[in-house]
Amino acid sequence: MRIAKYMTGPLGIVLFTIAGFYPLVAAACASCGCTLSTDWDSQGMSHSSGLKLDLRYDYLNQDQLRHSTGTISPNGALALGATEIERYTRNQYVTLGVDYTSEAHWGVTLLVPYINRAHETWGDSGIVPPAQPGFGAYQSTISRLGDVKLIGSFHPLVESPNFGFMFGVKLPTGSDTMMGTQIAGSSTSGVNHPGAPFLIDAGLQPGTGTTDMIAGLFYHQAINRDWDYFAQATYQAAVMGPTETYHPGNGINLNLGARYMSFDSVMPQIQLNARHVNVDSGILSDTISTGGSLVYISPGLDIRTGSQTNVYGFVQVPLYQNVIGYQLVPRYTLSVGMHYAF
Repeated sequence: MRIAKYMTGPLGIVLFTIAGFYPLVAAACASCGCTLSTDWDSQGMSHSSGLKLDLRYDYLNQDQLRHSTGTISPNGALALGATEIERYTRNQYVTLGVDYTSEAHWGVTLLVPYINRAHETWGDSGIVPPAQPGFGAYQSTISRLGDVKLIGSFHPLVESPNFGFMFGVKLPTGSDTMMGTQIAGSSTSGVNHPGAPFLIDAGLQPGTGTTDMIAGLFYHQAINRDWDYFAQATYQAAVMGPTETYHPGNGINLNLGARYMSFDSVMPQIQLNARHVNVDSGILSDTISTGGSLVYISPGLDIRTGSQTNVYGFVQVPLYQNVIGYQLVPRYTLSVGMHYAF
């Protein structure tokens, strides 16, 4: 759904985690964010107290159109009743994480994301590609800070420090009023207005305009001297904001990960990441093509480059995708980053 049309017209075990601490930067659709977890402390990967920094880059090119559990062509979606077809959404996220862990079984993490997103649609002219090039199409590009998250962690049991809770808040620091540009034409008016501005879809803004509650739990355990694993589960829901106009769907994120520790400086890892998010609601929301369930496998490496520094990289590949309506999904997600402990 294009908001401009309405603004200018008449009107499993803990299966898998995700982003408890590095959750989705945006939740416009089921697949608009990276579901990989790279929080070392909640995974049991760091036992030291003190200050830590993490800088991470995620790349997602959403260029595969899907309906339910299968792929679909643009014209196939139109034949089934879709009113507007998206062409691509290219997302780049740079997230700064600042973490402090005390010796008294608690910690706090601040996440500050910077979002670069380019989006384009074929429009709703009835033919893809349109008979009149660009007719009814629009595009947008944003490069802005997103919504900041502040998340605490707590280990309640002295005798079991490998189990804990997460609780936090997502603040509406990102803009939710950015404008896009009409490429050419308007399928609702039949008049060409290339370059005309319009309000970007609420789900594609750098911020949601809502304050969200985040809650979760985590567990990590050694299997033997060479292997250990972690599990996380988090839940996020908007609790304050203009929910009558835009209310992002509540989401649950699950993650299961394992690492091999026999090598001196290289640590192979693998994760299973799962996400379920409800459909967005509100008069400015896309209530047709948002929400769904996703499962990914994410192999990666963590490399120790110094006594206080690690670098890491992961490739995330979909195993299962069941989206509501017609949504663009990435064929893969690339994540790289650096972790520094003071």
